[in-house]
Amino acid sequence: MTVHLTNPELDLVLERTVDVAPQLVWKAWTTPELIVRWFAPRPWTTTTCELDLQPGGRFNTVMRSPEGDEYPNTGCVLVVEEGSRLVFTSGLGPGFRPQLVEGFAFTAVISIEPDGDGTKYTATAMHADASSRKSHADMGFHEGWGAALDQLVEVAKSR
Repeated sequence: MTVHLTNPELDLVLERTVDVAPQLVWKAWTTPELIVRWFAPRPWTTTTCELDLQPGGRFNTVMRSPEGDEYPNTGCVLVVEEGSRLVFTSGLGPGFRPQLVEGFAFTAVISIEPDGDGTKYTATAMHADASSRKSHADMGFHEGWGAALDQLVEVAKSR
């Protein structure tokens, strides 16, 4: 397992223990039919998800605002450690192809670890500079990713 070091000047971290088994959290993160049920914090929705779960594979979603505006997100899977770690980035498209990103690019590291009957869940959003980190924080990283995690737990419990 590769360990990444967080940098508080560049990274945002959401860490919580949730009361669902790690394999259910993993399944919710790696099954497109489940991702569309929880990935965007309500009242936003995720209308589509394409996921090719291998390094270089696509991780594309389309989010819809409450007003009906759609926001496509194209990304690339970097690391898949079955059941425990998923890393993807918006800075690359499928096949590790560099891409231009409106706003800022980030790399997400999702870590899933057993914790008693539940899961220690850590989501880290890594940024290239402090300005990008601030932009992501200001747009509601902790609130949005926290709400999405609550929705992931709902979906996982309904399985």
